[in-house]
Amino acid sequence: MTMSWPRVGFLAAAIGMLTAAVLPLSSEPSQSLFARPGLLLATLLATALYAGAALVTAWRSIALTLAGVVLSCCVTLVLLRDPSIAGTATWGLWLAVLATWVAAWLGVTRLASVKPHDKTASRAIDLAIPLLFGAFIFYLWEVAVRGFGVPSVLLPPPSAIAVRFFGSLWMLWQDFFQTFVLGVLIGYVIGCGAGFLVAVVAHRYTFLGRGLLPIGNFVSALPIVGVAPIMVMWFGFDWPSKAAVVVVITFFPMLVNTLAGLNAAGHIERDLMRSYGAGHTQTLQKLYLPAAMPFIFNALKINSTLAFIGAIVAEFFGTPTVGIGFRISIEAGRMALDVVWAEIALAAIAGMAFYGIVALAERATTFWHPSYRT
Repeated sequence: MTMSWPRVGFLAAAIGMLTAAVLPLSSEPSQSLFARPGLLLATLLATALYAGAALVTAWRSIALTLAGVVLSCCVTLVLLRDPSIAGTATWGLWLAVLATWVAAWLGVTRLASVKPHDKTASRAIDLAIPLLFGAFIFYLWEVAVRGFGVPSVLLPPPSAIAVRFFGSLWMLWQDFFQTFVLGVLIGYVIGCGAGFLVAVVAHRYTFLGRGLLPIGNFVSALPIVGVAPIMVMWFGFDWPSKAAVVVVITFFPMLVNTLAGLNAAGHIERDLMRSYGAGHTQTLQKLYLPAAMPFIFNALKINSTLAFIGAIVAEFFGTPTVGIGFRISIEAGRMALDVVWAEIALAAIAGMAFYGIVALAERATTFWHPSYRT
């Protein structure tokens, strides 16, 4: 058996877990792992799994590594629930965390190197890799905050954020409805729709496009914090002012991208349409719009994130007593950081879902594009 770097890494992780079992866990008086039979058994089993991962094939090593990482994570998280260890952890705990990190890194690397022929398995692996990576990031966050004793007013652990999130679902729904459904979606549809229609007209009349693009560059450079108070003064404190901010933010990215897409059709294709005697409307439907679809969806994806940011920032300048931006501003002043992070998590989940829906619509609409065929 040759000793490759992955095998050396797995053996190092196994040695690290075994060494962590005999080192002190805290700078304060606390029970060692030998006084905790269940955790000691889990630690030894994780050590055996890491050692076994160094001796078997790649597929089997992935399964052994995953099981070992889960055990190691459970051991360290249970230890950090002990008040005598949380905030005063020493090398006994950190060496176990380091060994877990090495094993997780090697396991995900091996999983990423697997190229199955079955499309379902390939898609499952493509989905599993970011999920595993994200889960381990949250684990490191939890361990770092509890192990170093970081005050919750500075950075709460993910577990506290999750408890607050699931304990405040009704409040989060109200904030989500006010910010996303009323502010983001309405402004997104109006802004993107208006940008698209103006781009079509500007493509038909060249002078209009030349006049609008410099104005678009100027408006896109305006800071949100300067536009939002003006919109609040014009449209009031409720959702119309937030939707207006979203319209301003999303209009010009859609205009610029759609114009670029409409101009992407080549001279040969245009000459062919003229040789067929096609009018402008037919050419627009059969040539210009299909060529512009990737550009249009690029603008839609960009605007899906810009719209959310704009609506949340606008709520800092005046809003009813609901909304993600309002809640973040109020609860940050009260030092309720768990609520603030719960709202941030809500915004992140909604933003990713919104972007994902647009990306799926793009794939279903532009499946003919070379980027999807290759």
